[in-house]
Formats: sequence, structure tokens, C-alpha cells
Amino acid sequence: MDRISQLPDELLLKILALLPSMKDVVDTMLLSKRWQFLWMMVPTIKYNDTLDRYSKHKYGSFSLFVDKSFSKHEAPIIETLLFKLDHISGCGNIQAWMRSADKRCVRELIIQIDTLTFKKPVSLPWSLFSGGCRMLVTLKLTNAVLVDDFTSQISFPSLKTLSLESMKYPSGEFVKKLLSNCHVLENLVVEQCHVDSVNIFTVIVPCLKSLVMKTLNTRVGNDAQGFVIDAPSLEKFNILHSSGFCIFENDMTKVVDANLVVVNWKLWKKLGSIASFKRLYLCVPSSKDVYTARSVFTSLVHLKICTCETEWVNLLMRVLGDSPNLRALKLDQCHPLRSYEPRPCWNPSWNEPSSVPECLLSNLETFEWVTYEGAEEEIEVVAFVFRSAKYLKKAAINIHSKTNDTDKKLEVIKELFSSSRGSPACVLELR
Repeated sequence: MDRISQLPDELLLKILALLPSMKDVVDTMLLSKRWQFLWMMVPTIKYNDTLDRYSKHKYGSFSLFVDKSFSKHEAPIIETLLFKLDHISGCGNIQAWMRSADKRCVRELIIQIDTLTFKKPVSLPWSLFSGGCRMLVTLKLTNAVLVDDFTSQISFPSLKTLSLESMKYPSGEFVKKLLSNCHVLENLVVEQCHVDSVNIFTVIVPCLKSLVMKTLNTRVGNDAQGFVIDAPSLEKFNILHSSGFCIFENDMTKVVDANLVVVNWKLWKKLGSIASFKRLYLCVPSSKDVYTARSVFTSLVHLKICTCETEWVNLLMRVLGDSPNLRALKLDQCHPLRSYEPRPCWNPSWNEPSSVPECLLSNLETFEWVTYEGAEEEIEVVAFVFRSAKYLKKAAINIHSKTNDTDKKLEVIKELFSSSRGSPACVLELR
């Protein structure tokens, strides 16, 4: 007995939605009469163009398969519609497919273009932005071209999540117009590429809560490029910036979670006006201009510092001194060290008792170090934290060595266990 076929339609449709592609979904019609028309109601449609799977398939070419299956699909609401195009067969049909999608209640639309197989840029039709997909809640675009016809209005009345990765825009003004017409947008992801024609990417979205901004390495060296962010409702941001500037236009008093990875530091002094941080991750080249003097992060309880930069120790000490309520500290070498930049010469002047940060004396409870190698400055930092943290409960050290020198590892372990601890309740865990 076919037990799966006895399940209710609602559950079977959820199972079909988990299949990797629409071809796999349609193939289930051959199982039995019970399945013959079930595929037409599946709420998730994934069209994945791969030459080997469709060139000799009984449905014909990829484009023909999309045309036939999409026209027969009858689900009243499409939760997810995915087009992953990595063969030339999809290039000429994408505009027709978008017109068909405009007439359907699509909640999530994902379009991914493989630039390795598409030699010419793929332009998305204006109907995508001019009010056709009024029910769209999530839009994710990758490696495509956005076109402005200058006559129609952009309209995304329901859009809450927008992802733009390696896109090409007609102008910076188009970007402003696009974002300003997303009146309920809460989540924005932007990954800029060197051909996007936008030097200053401006984000003015009053309702935005989460922001991810990235620049690719190909943009390094152009200080005229950067981000301008005006999002007073922002609660979380993740910025990876290779060069140029980033400006926060207004104070953001609701930010709780922030990640900053910056290669060349420009115009970040506004960071000091954000006093609402609870979790902060920093990987920056210098501690001098991270934020203005006399800034205090009273809400900060979780801090992560990347140790790949040469001045990470100075950055760590500064942030510790300005975070009186910090409870958790994590150090990690998240990126490769730059071989052309020497590691810092250790300066023990901050070891004086008068410079011990308040958080170590009264609040720090957990301390974690990933990729600990036992370098001179690392040994001193561990010793300082162990000695100064009066309420430390747990210290986890992940010993990492570039070599298989067992004696070196044993020496590092011995050094760690022999370090004096200001908190007798502290448990040391080696990984």
C-alpha cells in the first residue's frame, strides 16, 4: 500500500515544496493517478536551468518546460518562485516569465543569473517594479541589470525583504527611487560590484530594521565611493567595506547588533553616537577613529574583536574601557594575517592598575579566544584578562598552531594554566 499517497493534500504539497527543482515536482505526476494533478498546486516553484538536465529531457528545452509547467500551475498563492538561470536558453524568456508572474500572487521572488554562462547582461523588465507584484514580500536579485524607463512609478507596497547582489543600476538616483518606494521595507542586503555605476549608495529607509552592506574587493582604492545610511529604526547592521567611506546621517538609537569589517577606515565617527549596542563585532585597521572620544557603550554586553589587524590590541583596550557593563568577550582571527604588515610590538603600559577597565573589575563573566597561537601579545592579553577579571566564570581557549610542534603546544597549555586568575571561580576550558 502506498502510505504516502494516503496523506492529506496539504501535507503532500509541503513534501513537494522541499524537492530541489520544479522538474522533480512535475515528475511525481507519473507515480499514480493520486499524484497526476497534485504538482499543479505546489506553493513553491523552483526553476533551475542546468544544460545537462534539460537538453535531452522529454519536456524539451528548459524554456519550453518553464512555459508549459508555469501555464498549468493553478495554486492561488505562490509562496516562492525561483529562477536560477545558468544557460543561454533562459535569457530571451525571462521578461515573458516576469509578465506571467505579475498576474500571480507571488510572495517571494528569487532571480539568480550565472554571469559565467551569460555573456551579455540580463535586464529585468520594468513590470517587476511598476506595481505588478503587489503581493511580493521578499525579492532577491543576483547578477542582473535594472532598467529605468523614467515614466512609470516603482511600487512595492508589501515588500519587507530586498536583496541586491552584484547588480547593475542605471544611476544612484534610481537606487534612491527604488528604496524610497519600498514603504514597509525591513530587511535590506546590498553587495556592490565594480560595474554597478553607483559611486554613492544611499539608503534612506525610515522603517528599515536590518541592513547588510558589502563591497567587493574590485572596488578597493576608490575613496569617492561609499555608503550613506539614514535609517533611524535600524536594529541590526552588518557592514563589510573594502574602501571609501560610510556615513550615518542620523543617530540610530535602536541598534542592538552591529558587525563592522572595514579595510580602509573613513568617516566612521558617527559610530560613537550609537549607545544602544548590545552585541558588537569589530575588525578595523585602527583604534584612533573608530568613534569619538568620551563615547560610552553602556548597553554593550557582548563584544567580539578580530585579531587579524595589527592594532587589534589597542582597539580591544579602548572598547573595553568604554564598555562598563560588558559580560562576554570573544577574540578571533577571522581573516588571514597580512604578511606585509608586521605584528605589533608589545607595549605593557596599559597593564597599570589604574587602566583596568571597569567591566573587568565588575561584570565580565565569559572570555573566549578562537585561534589562539600563543604569540607575545596574545600571552599578555590573556594574562591581563585572567588577572583583572574579578567575576570571570568561564574562559575557553582554542589553541591553534600553524605547525604540529607538540612541544610548542604543551608550552602554550602550561602557560595558560600557570596564569594567575583574579576570579577563583573561573573554569578554564582548552579546546
